[in-house]
Amino acid sequence: MLTVDLITQKAINVETSKILIVDDAPDNIVTLENILEDMPYEIFKAYNGREALSMVYEVEPDLILLDVMMPIMNGFEVAEKLKSDERTRLIPIIMLTALDGQGERLRGYKAGVDDFISKPFNIIELRLRVSNLLKLRTYISELEHAEQIIFSLARTVEAKDKYTEGHCERLSRMSVSMGKKIDLLEKELVMLRRGGLLHDIGKIAIADAILQKKGPLTDEEYEIIKTHTTIGERICSPLKSLKPILPIILYHHEKIDGSGYPAGLKEDEIPLNARIMGLVDCYDALTTSRSYRPAMTREKAMRIIEAETSNGKWDPQLFEHLADLVMTDPNFSHTG
Repeated sequence: MLTVDLITQKAINVETSKILIVDDAPDNIVTLENILEDMPYEIFKAYNGREALSMVYEVEPDLILLDVMMPIMNGFEVAEKLKSDERTRLIPIIMLTALDGQGERLRGYKAGVDDFISKPFNIIELRLRVSNLLKLRTYISELEHAEQIIFSLARTVEAKDKYTEGHCERLSRMSVSMGKKIDLLEKELVMLRRGGLLHDIGKIAIADAILQKKGPLTDEEYEIIKTHTTIGERICSPLKSLKPILPIILYHHEKIDGSGYPAGLKEDEIPLNARIMGLVDCYDALTTSRSYRPAMTREKAMRIIEAETSNGKWDPQLFEHLADLVMTDPNFSHTG
């Protein structure tokens, strides 16, 4: 069984850490370089906030030492931009300041700053804080890398079968559209987006001969297919960042009448996000070509799902939202 323990063993080894120093006073930069010169860091320099933002995307530093008072763009503004960007929000920022007021520090923390060091610098304190934040950055990078590998594994599931190409991306988009339709919070939309990408990751452990079989599955083969939910949950469960989407992975094949798998849950026992994922999964499967049948029109697919809803398989309120979205949202227009 593939586990995250094996994945994390392959996580990137951080070598020389890259530090970006941002200060409009060259003398301050020289001082910081001298303090850190005997440590295994590669130093990059920027002399204003705008230049710093440009360099961050070019250099991809592991830590930023950021002055507060600068022309063009001050340190608070730089921190706010970096911490609001998905690509840079995890880079630790130490703000360098001669300001002692609590208000300034609170403003910095609100902008996302990770730590403060006052001027004039205490050399030992500065070196220790830099070292500690870089260690934290290393741990985060390793977890990010493990997570990226898991998402890559999910894409290999689709690559194993040309008929499922794009399925996970579509489910991600469609489930988010459904979530917006019923006014879910942003954090729940994120869960749906990521859950759509990873819901079938457990199929990585299912033999191609079963996944790509052109005829009906035997009872034994179907039982093997059903294990992909529990396998997927085990693959993703060691990563804390993926724990919110585990119910989607595990329960997206449950039905509200209790006829689904793996647990035979009923009605509200099935988490809402899993009910959403299961419904859009069914719609996408019906409107996509498979090795054993051509794609159905959306009208025929909806008639089938409507009949199953009447028979107690799907949440009737979610079905109504799906029916509306199929007619109005381009994300639901896929056929073929």
